[in-house]
Amino acid sequence: MVSFEMNDRKKIGLGLTGFGVFFSFLGIIFFFDEGLLAMGNILFLSGLMLTIGLKSTMQFFTKPKNYKGTISFGAGFFLVLIGWPIVGMIVESYGFIVLFSGFWPTVAVFLQRIPIFGWLFQQPFVTSLLERYRGKRVPV
Repeated sequence: MVSFEMNDRKKIGLGLTGFGVFFSFLGIIFFFDEGLLAMGNILFLSGLMLTIGLKSTMQFFTKPKNYKGTISFGAGFFLVLIGWPIVGMIVESYGFIVLFSGFWPTVAVFLQRIPIFGWLFQQPFVTSLLERYRGKRVPV
């Protein structure tokens, strides 16, 4: 059972996840700095575990339909840790996209509702891509 209440553990988890994304972004900006990328990965995964729980995280990563994404994400994480940050981030990004592809439509709807920034995601070209991604037929 998933609880939607916001307790302190989930707040800390969201903060760690945000810092993980931030450190990964900094690691890319600073020409694929291994330390920042590794720290970003560790913070992101620990934040995810605190936010949704250890059991739910393990179930998410071990679902048979998520094996390809999990293996790619894990291999990329390992490559970053052993000192191949560019190759590792490419492999890890592919795994991230495959793993979290089911969440992209929800993220797009959220982004459309952000003031000032949301107008970009409300443009006909972007909405047509999102509709195609969801599997609905959109006249071209």
